[in-house]
This record gives sequence, C-alpha cells and structure tokens, in this order.
Amino acid sequence: MTTNDPVRPGRRDDRWRLATLIIWLAFAIGLISWYWGRIHWFALGDTDDNMRMMEVRAWLNGQGWFDLRQYRLSPPGGFNIHWSRLVDLPIAAIILAVKPFFGTAIAERAAIAIAPVLPLYVVLISLGLVARRLIASWSFLLSAFVLLGAASTLGMFTPARIDHHGWQLAMVALIVAGLADPQARRGGATVGVASALSLVIGFEMMPYLALAGAAIVLRWVIDAGQARRLQTYGIALAGGCALGFAVFASNDNWRPVCDVLSPPWMSTMVLAGGLLFVLGRISLHGPVTRLSAAIVAAALLGGFMALAWPQCLGRPEGVSDELQRDWLDNIREARPITVQEWRTAAIMITLPAVGLIGSILALLNARHARDADRLAAWGSIALLSTCGLALLFFQIRAAAAAQLLAVPAATYLIWTIVPRLRASGNIVVRVVGVAALVLAGSGLLVPFLVRLVPKAPDKPVYAAVRKAGASCSTIPSMAPLNKVPRATVLTMVDLGPRLITLTHHDAIAGPYHRNGTQILDVHRAFNGDEAKARQIARKYGATLLLICPNFAEATVYRAKSPKGFYAKLERGIVPAWLEPVALPAKSPFKLWRIKP
Repeated sequence: MTTNDPVRPGRRDDRWRLATLIIWLAFAIGLISWYWGRIHWFALGDTDDNMRMMEVRAWLNGQGWFDLRQYRLSPPGGFNIHWSRLVDLPIAAIILAVKPFFGTAIAERAAIAIAPVLPLYVVLISLGLVARRLIASWSFLLSAFVLLGAASTLGMFTPARIDHHGWQLAMVALIVAGLADPQARRGGATVGVASALSLVIGFEMMPYLALAGAAIVLRWVIDAGQARRLQTYGIALAGGCALGFAVFASNDNWRPVCDVLSPPWMSTMVLAGGLLFVLGRISLHGPVTRLSAAIVAAALLGGFMALAWPQCLGRPEGVSDELQRDWLDNIREARPITVQEWRTAAIMITLPAVGLIGSILALLNARHARDADRLAAWGSIALLSTCGLALLFFQIRAAAAAQLLAVPAATYLIWTIVPRLRASGNIVVRVVGVAALVLAGSGLLVPFLVRLVPKAPDKPVYAAVRKAGASCSTIPSMAPLNKVPRATVLTMVDLGPRLITLTHHDAIAGPYHRNGTQILDVHRAFNGDEAKARQIARKYGATLLLICPNFAEATVYRAKSPKGFYAKLERGIVPAWLEPVALPAKSPFKLWRIKP
C-alpha cells in the first residue's frame, strides 16, 4: 500500500472490521489477563472508580434515576455528585447479567473487568476509520500498533478503570473519525452526536469539542459545499444535547450550575446548533461573507451566554480560592508536565510530539497534492492534536487525550517514511532504520530507553507514601473495620470513596469539587487544633476517627501544619476524647472512637 490509496466513498470492505474486532479481543484478553490480580482484589485504585461503583450500587438498590447524590458521604443530606447515569449503564448491565448466576461479588468483578474495555472498541474502530480514510486501506493495523505506545491512553481502559474517562476518549476518537469522513452529512452528524454524548458524560473534553466545531465552521467558510456538514452537525449537536439533558440530567443538574450539561449549557448548545443550521441553510457567496456571518453568529451566542448565564463565563467548577489553594493545587494531575519527573514527562510527551511532526508532513503532502478534502481533514485533526500537546503544559491529565489524538498523524508519519527506508540500498537502513522508526514513531522506544538510565534510590518518605497508598486501600486492610458497628467516620478526603465501597461505614468527604465545604472541613480538622477537629466531628455526627499514616494526603497535612491535629496524632499525641479501637497488629490504620 502507498499513502495515496485511502478508501474512497462507495468502496466497502468488511474484512477490516473483522480484523479490528480480533485486535480488540486481543487487547481485551491481554488487559484482563495482565490485571487479573486487580480484578480479583476489587482494586478500584482511583477515587472516581470507587464512587462510580457506589453510584451504580445505589441505583441498582433503588435510588432514583435522576438522584445521583451519594448518601454514604456526608449523611444524611449526601454528597452532590455532578455526573450522569450514562456511564453507569454498561456497568449495571453487566452486573445484572452475571449476578443471577454467580452472585453480587463475582458480578461486580465481571463489571470492572469488562466495562473498561468496551469503549476501547469504539476507539479502535474510530482510529481505523481515520487511517483508512486518510492514509491507506490497511493502515488501520499500524494505527492499532501505534496505540500500544499511548500508555496514558491505554491506562484509561484497564480493568477497574470504570469511571467515565474511557468513554470520553472514545467520544473524542469518534469526533476525529467524523472530521475525517468524506461524506459531509454523515461526518457532521457523527461529530455532533459524539460531542453531545461527551457533554452528557462531563466537561473534560470541552476544548476539543469546541475546536471540532470551529473546524467544521472553518471548512464551510472556505468551501460553501460543506454546508451539509455544518447543518447536520448543528442539528445533531442541538438535538443530542437537548435529549441528553432530558434523559440524563440529575436533579441537582437542573439548577443553573456551570460544570455539567445544565440549563445554561444545554440552552447554549441548542442555540449554537440552531445558529449553525441556519448558517448552512442560507446562501452566502464568498469566504469573507461566510466568515462575517460566522462571527455574527459567535457574537450572538456569546451575548446570549453573557446575558442569560453570566455566572458561567469563568471557570466551570466555581470553587473558592481556599479550596483551590488547599486542595486542587495539590492534585498531581492538575500540574503541568514541566514540573513532573523527567521520565514521566518524556513518556507522556513523545507520542504527541511525533504526532505534531506527522501532522505537518500530512498537511504539506495534502497541499502539494492539491487535495482540498484531505487538507481540510488533516487540518482539523492537527488542530485538536496540537491542542492536546499544548494542554500538557497546563495539566498532565490531558496526556491521555493528547496521545490518542496523535495516533493518526504518527501512523501517517510511519506509513509514509517506511517505504523510503525500505527502498534504501543499505541493509542497515532497511532493517534497523525501519525498526527504529516504528518503535520511536509509536512512542514504544522511549519507555525502554528511560529504564536504561539509572534511577536514584527513592527517599524513604516516598517509599513510605507508596506503601501506605497501596496497603490502606485493600480489602484485607479494610475488612477489620466492618467488625466495628456502623458509624460516620472522620477520615481523609481521598479515603472516603474507598471506605464506603469496602465497608459499611459512612464518611464525611470525597474529592469532588461541588462539596467544597466538607472537603475544607476535613482539612481544617486535620490542620487545626484538637478543639477544631472535635467541633467538625460533631458537626457531621462522626463517632469514629480513622487515619492512614504516611498516606499521600497525610503528607500535605504534616507539611502545612507540623503542629496541627493530624501531625500530633501521627506522633502519638492523642487527646482524651479519643478512645483507641483495637485493630490487627499489621493493620496500616489507626482507629479511635470519638467520645461524646
């Protein structure tokens, strides 16, 4: 194959779909096998994965479809969780299918094994479509191989990663497939529907959704023949957001909040889709005229947002300065790549950087070939992938999307250059050069190289933090807590979701921005003096106090308040109103009963 034989409209070849299904099964079997221990021990390592499981449990146990409050946190009023039920559906379906035959425990383990790999199939199909449409018929095989080098991306599809991140990545991949679709109406509808579903799930991908919409508008500005793409995109976006809001918006999300698809954003998306449909319907001659009309539409949309929902013009989370400073700023994922350990940074940025080079090459070749459609498609994809690379310098949580978006261009780079290397008369270039290009272009070479560099021994404090983080979240460690009568527990914010997942106890807080009061109260309890801690425990009716010495969150309390309540507890300075509760000798926890 050459780079000049992408699949043209009208050609049908179902062999690639079967091949993609086989590849997905190989991925799924490999991931489930590799992470079998995680499945067996129900190791939901992330707080969001634990909370997702608790949301599904609550729903299956009778909690309302539109009631997403988590009543095991900060009872009796519960925690305001800003998610939707959309991601709960496959998890619940697997549990309901397996439970009658094997019981609840096995059913939940089946769910955490299978649910995360389902969106990976959407990703493989979407990337395969992009490769076939823009590169060559069988280049989808190389695309799947390049995905192996996207470590941050694949990490979102591993067993126990049941939260929404994998589905968000699947929607982004589907958007890219829509942008690469030569059939205007189908492509516009694909981008619109995927964008609406992404917004129903959450707002993490908003920059990419906005750029995808801007790319479609720009294609219409340049080429009036793209009006059908613009119209179907507008209809799908408006209709999808309106329907998604009606079906999935929780009771709390019917309020004018700004961090989800709520009335402010639903109305804005419906208006945006309507304006785009109108732009595509009216006859406007010349790029300047169409650009002017697009600017007017953008101004109308911005004016509506500013007048109707001015509270949503800032950061969507709307957290206080104190919560930002004491909590969000301490989250590792919220920090830029420039402050990360160099090995981590190198692995994260390699594939996006290769993608940038591949995008430039693809754009130059499309321009040289005077292929306007491919130039527009590659330009749209380059816009999104460059955004992903840039966002790494804002927050490393962008790494998964940045690597995913780089796969098509990295595939193009390898597919284009390999034939030239194979044509060389030098056997070293033909063999070593091709292998080096494939491994380097896919990002697989960098992890191997960084491991060759000797690593300085970790400081004892880092080893202690890792040990505490691993041991305090396990079933064997938490099981003894179930022998203590059920109570509300004052414990660390990041332990809250895991505690309610594995025990019958309730907790005060979890790491969710809508509940800043509870998060700050826990911080004030551990950072302040014993009187403050007792006051906050009484406020929430907590009768137990649980700590995990050397837990990552604990190091923040120790560093900020070396003479505070938590630091004293770790040193064994315990107030009289705390009564020790016996735990097994090897327990990583310390537990006290709070006296009245």
